[in-house]
Amino acid sequence: MSDYDDWNRPRPDDEEKKGAEEEQAPDAGPESGWPTLDRPSYGRPSHGEPSSDQPEPESPWQRSDYGGYGGEYSRYGETQVPRDPFLDTARSDRYADRRSRDPLARLFPGLPRSVRVTLDWILTIVGAILIVLALKEWVVNPYRIPSSSMEPTLNCARGPAEPGCLGSSSDRVLACRICLDFGPPSRGDIVVFNTPTEAALKCGEGGTFVKRLIGLPNETVREDDNGFIWIQKPGEKDFKLKEPYLSAARRLQDSAHFGQVWHVPAGAYFMMGDNRSESCDSRTWGSVPRNKLIGTVFFVYWPPDRIGFR
Repeated sequence: MSDYDDWNRPRPDDEEKKGAEEEQAPDAGPESGWPTLDRPSYGRPSHGEPSSDQPEPESPWQRSDYGGYGGEYSRYGETQVPRDPFLDTARSDRYADRRSRDPLARLFPGLPRSVRVTLDWILTIVGAILIVLALKEWVVNPYRIPSSSMEPTLNCARGPAEPGCLGSSSDRVLACRICLDFGPPSRGDIVVFNTPTEAALKCGEGGTFVKRLIGLPNETVREDDNGFIWIQKPGEKDFKLKEPYLSAARRLQDSAHFGQVWHVPAGAYFMMGDNRSESCDSRTWGSVPRNKLIGTVFFVYWPPDRIGFR
């Protein structure tokens, strides 16, 4: 074994290489940019050398006043507990109104809480009333059926004042007011309307009626000797109206208008009740102008056993 077999012992060629590298390497110093042993290591030990006493400059992201919302964090082995900015009373008071979900508190931060609660209740009740009134005026309006003119489609409460009523209580219905804004009513619709002036004179009562639409504008309506209704459109042949809602017995009960003919003016509608013998309708006081129509009945909401669409 030679003396150079020991790998810890330097070889002659290693000494020559080391000398060549030292001649080519630039001088280390402040101007060269190369690190020197005189520069501080900022507390980071390297290769077992002792660290310098000079502290490392603190990074902006490691400052304690930024906090750490995720909990504790470690800084060079030292545990730091971040400060919660919302525990600061002054800062918490500053953003209290901004974080509040109460709109009144944001609009009137100086009002006491009891006043805000009372004002909130008043605004809620007034808003609910306005919504109901708006729905009744433009969308849907409830009505009660007081007479037997639409039996058995719409019931009224039986009693001595109203003969022919079949129900134990009057039907409560909903009339779609906004539906008439999208188009005219169709034949067969149940319509709520304000009665013409002659209705009060010939029927002894006026106000709001509920009838079925039979004749459209410019049509001719005829009732034959068997109680069937015939419709004639301008320039066309007349046809018999199909009325599945009317029984044969009820059709024959009213013979006062058999053989009569009525013409429906332009912009008006001919109305009749399903219970012909108890109905004072367009056969007596004429057609209803378009501007007196209120809405079309589409739903019965009371009593419970009568709930359903019509």
